Amino acid sequence: MLKLCRKYLNWIQNSVFEGDITESKLKELLASAKKIMDLNTDSIIVFKSRDQYWLDKEIIGQERGSTINFI
Repeated sequence: MLKLCRKYLNWIQNSVFEGDITESKLKELLASAKKIMDLNTDSIIVFKSRDQYWLDKEIIGQERGSTINFI
């Protein structure tokens, strides 16, 4: 799953990814993820924002990657 998500998004920390992604690329990512995950035990949560300035974010500690975009 890590390799798959890194194709589309920026890895932030364990099981957390963020980035700017089109609706079609998101559908592609989710379709690929469903093929490799166990739908009875695994889950994916997608947060969407219509405006990049709507979310406030404060980073404490070492930033692992670019956090300009959030999904």
